[in-house]
Amino acid sequence: MHAVTTEHGLGRVEGDQIALLDSPYADLGAVVEATGSLACLDDCAVTRRVPADDVRLLAPLGRPRAIWGVGLNYRSKAAKAGRDLPTEPILYLAASSALLSPDEEVAVPGDATEQLDYEGEIAVVIGRRLHRAAPEDVWPAVAGITAANDMTARDVMKRTATPTLAKSFPGCNPLGPSVCTVDELADADAIRVRTWVNDELRQDDTSAGMIFAIPDLVSRISWYAALEPGDVVLTGTPAGTGQDLDRFLAPGDRIRIEVGPVLPLVTTVGAASG
Repeated sequence: MHAVTTEHGLGRVEGDQIALLDSPYADLGAVVEATGSLACLDDCAVTRRVPADDVRLLAPLGRPRAIWGVGLNYRSKAAKAGRDLPTEPILYLAASSALLSPDEEVAVPGDATEQLDYEGEIAVVIGRRLHRAAPEDVWPAVAGITAANDMTARDVMKRTATPTLAKSFPGCNPLGPSVCTVDELADADAIRVRTWVNDELRQDDTSAGMIFAIPDLVSRISWYAALEPGDVVLTGTPAGTGQDLDRFLAPGDRIRIEVGPVLPLVTTVGAASG
């Protein structure tokens, strides 16, 4: 299933149409928190079907309780940076206020950063509570995956040595637009992630290139912290970021991220804000 949160409520993606659903939930995050999965949406009555291009899609999960991220989790990224592979994941938390709905403009905090960067990532949505979970228990507890642009102010990262600050500007973490359930994945061990900037392909890799595969990564986080339904785990970005190319984002740039079968996540960089 591909599920979305729209201006008219929840929906299922059916080809080039959105089937709007008769559901009491405000967003997909609320569904997952209440039921542990998206399965109940299969039983919802369809109120109407509309062309996908005619409906505004919102951030699918509302405001998750926790957004976990990991640095340096692709071999290609480590090789590009000339760094040794980490033996433990480099973890951080990002503010949920940083989330941005699909197709909205990023308001660049011009007085805080001159090096805004994109990071195409696979985002994992937790369905059932995980604490001290084994890797083999992770996928059955996942509600689905979506796409993320874990935008990062590289100069802030360098100045503060704090990923949370560099990744938490309001409206600088686009997520979505659809959440795809695990059964829709052709190969959960090799999910493809690609990023274009102004139609130029910058990133192209699969999760097979991760240092800590998704089940291992989520298991390691859960060994210390309890992951609750609706929490999001951003799983790292491959080589090809602006940092790698020394080409940072500017107003007017258009970023398109494709993650497996998830609908494309498109974001435009707006004019610098104060």
